[in-house]
Amino acid sequence: MSHIKHFNKTFVLADEHATILFGQELASLIKQKALFQPGLVIYLQGDLGMGKTCFSRAFIQTFIPGQRVKSPTYTLIEHYQADSLSLYHLDLYRLAEPEELAYLGLRDVLTDDYILLIEWPKKAQGFLPPADITITIEPFGMARKVTVSGLVVETFNFTRQGEV
Repeated sequence: MSHIKHFNKTFVLADEHATILFGQELASLIKQKALFQPGLVIYLQGDLGMGKTCFSRAFIQTFIPGQRVKSPTYTLIEHYQADSLSLYHLDLYRLAEPEELAYLGLRDVLTDDYILLIEWPKKAQGFLPPADITITIEPFGMARKVTVSGLVVETFNFTRQGEV
């Protein structure tokens, strides 16, 4: 699935708890609208320590409550099953060459309904499906500035923190 229109919204997240709530609210919106059919690709961009994995954990646990979600820093990819929906969480920080994704067999598993969360997508340019949603997390004083671009942005309003 690839979006046609390009929308942007920017939010300020005060702390880790706000990041968790943000991930839960975006996942709930996606779940309600069933935007994952036949697939949804979300790029997560930002420096180390910005909250990409925290967001991903909250996002995945919205679909699978109580699921233990570990960082795929060393495994590169983690798979979670939520009924007929597959959730894949990729952390490409340690990817040496984009071609390594072919050895992981990523394209082979993206056949059913799925959501793909990809941290550090620039490390595998040309080997990934295009993003439907891009989330960029940047420092903003002691908080984080989160810019969401793409598919669901026009209907997404994160009400717990300020919109920039």
